[in-house]
Amino acid sequence: MERELFRGILKAATLLAALVFLAACSPKLDWRTVQSPQERYTALFPGKPDKLERRIPYLDQEFSQVLEAVKIDDVIYSISTIQLPANQSPSLNQLLMQLQANVLDRAKASGGDVTVEDAFYKTADRQRLPTKDYFLYLKANGKTQQLMRVRWINRVASNGDNWIYQISVLHAGASSENAKTFFTKEDYENFFSDFSPE
Repeated sequence: MERELFRGILKAATLLAALVFLAACSPKLDWRTVQSPQERYTALFPGKPDKLERRIPYLDQEFSQVLEAVKIDDVIYSISTIQLPANQSPSLNQLLMQLQANVLDRAKASGGDVTVEDAFYKTADRQRLPTKDYFLYLKANGKTQQLMRVRWINRVASNGDNWIYQISVLHAGASSENAKTFFTKEDYENFFSDFSPE
């Protein structure tokens, strides 16, 4: 009788340990395809993103910016979209440089670093086009506090409008791990490789 009771307790303990182990291993990421027809892209987010629209001033103009983002623990996955009407195309290069400077200068001002790598993205019609990935180390008190990977993509629509996309992942409270090595893990790489603008 004692032996059967011991076996029952052992089975229950083993089952409980297995359930705890499985719960600890279950992924927090719930990858889903998000289609944004108004912003002209399809992306793979690790959860349901929130959407925010705002007007951003630039020189004597204002542009519409749409941000879709999701936060999982200490990581923020985001896609920002700006539509630049065809009649404002001359502002494109300066606007792109300003967007990049806002992010890159922040890293440098913190005493951090920026590494640039050649990369590719795929359009909705499966074209493979070149782009650049920026890996940032942002510091506070001399220590790496945040890691970020960001890329900018510009697409011209058939009506001449320019669509500027900023795809980024920001990891807060990061260790001093190499940003490029960190962001090429599957949890982050999927977000970049499965972004497809029209």
